[in-house]
Amino acid sequence: MWRGYGRLLLRFGCLRGSVWTRATARRHHWTTCIDPSIGLNEEQKEFQKVAFDFAAREMAPNMAEWDQKELFPVEVMRKAARLGFGGVYVRTDVGGSGLSRLDTSVIFEALATGCTSTTAYISIHNMCTWMIDRFGTEEQRHKFCPPLCTMEKFASYCLTEPGSGSDAASLLTSAKRQGDHYILNGSKAFISGGGEADIYVVMCRTGGPGPKGISCIVVEKGSPGLSFGKKEKKVGWNSQPTRAVIFEDCAVPVANRIGNEGQGFLIAMKGLNGGRINVASCSLGAAHASIILTRDHLTVRKQFGAPLASNQYLQFQLADMAARLVASRLMVRTAAVALQEERKDAVVLCSMAKLFATEECFAICNQAVQMHGGYGYLKEYAVQQYMRDSRVHQILEGSNEVMKVLISRSLLQE
Repeated sequence: MWRGYGRLLLRFGCLRGSVWTRATARRHHWTTCIDPSIGLNEEQKEFQKVAFDFAAREMAPNMAEWDQKELFPVEVMRKAARLGFGGVYVRTDVGGSGLSRLDTSVIFEALATGCTSTTAYISIHNMCTWMIDRFGTEEQRHKFCPPLCTMEKFASYCLTEPGSGSDAASLLTSAKRQGDHYILNGSKAFISGGGEADIYVVMCRTGGPGPKGISCIVVEKGSPGLSFGKKEKKVGWNSQPTRAVIFEDCAVPVANRIGNEGQGFLIAMKGLNGGRINVASCSLGAAHASIILTRDHLTVRKQFGAPLASNQYLQFQLADMAARLVASRLMVRTAAVALQEERKDAVVLCSMAKLFATEECFAICNQAVQMHGGYGYLKEYAVQQYMRDSRVHQILEGSNEVMKVLISRSLLQE
């Protein structure tokens, strides 16, 4: 579906204001050693350009306002969906783009240069839609996926609870079957899109303790007994609302269960494998943008009678940032290919990529703030927002400490 499509859409303008200069927008991703198009085929380069230009036109000029006013940019996300970004790796018969995990990583990295927070929500939405597409019945796929792929409706992923974060298998939200309905009781914490989303993919307990007692149920907004907590005040990710999702005798049709009873934990973990690549890709975009902004700042900012770019120490810092970014990108793309091919090492590679990329890319963003000096601490300069928005990536989709557990467990089982 993408062949030739990108060229038709390459008519967007350059980024404006304090985020990017026009000169930066013309050369920010094609002329340097951190060029993200290296190694991609022509089709991938086309939709990468579409994503970069959408980020430049629709997202970057607005990212500061979305952050400061805590706006959920519904219409801009629906524009993104019209380009195929609402169901990137969802099958085409229900409105998805049918692209690969590597294609998805390329797209999310590009979009995240425009607004990391908004792209991260789009990635979560994609993960939820894929879970329904992959594990749902034909009836469920054709009911839920088309409006999600167009982002007419938005989705949220509900796994974490106030008392179960990293220990997700200990979740307590219950779903008791009564006739042709489940009655849900409990609450979910830190839910991206909570209160604004229309579809909640909920992991809940239909059986005994442990992972085998967990099922996956779609709860639709407006269901009796569904409510939401206060909107959380966060360090970053402010363009997407975060709330608790509360179930009080919430009646949901049995027909909304995705997969079999007891299959929910498997579905949740399968979704998170892709989610880890997605959020790591968002970190790549934030780091890429931060390096370009820093490079340009060093070029124009003078101290002691010379541009900062002439200082060898700062040159070395910039070189380290570039090397960290490229290494992170290679790890993420390797993991994406492994997941697409369903290789046995896919889980550990996804864990490694998420661990490494989110750590290194946050370090890049943080260093960018430092190299901007006092300007880096001003909200008029974008580097501080990339830093704030990427920090949480080390915590969510499985904390990086959990990633180390998964990696070491794989090694010790050899």
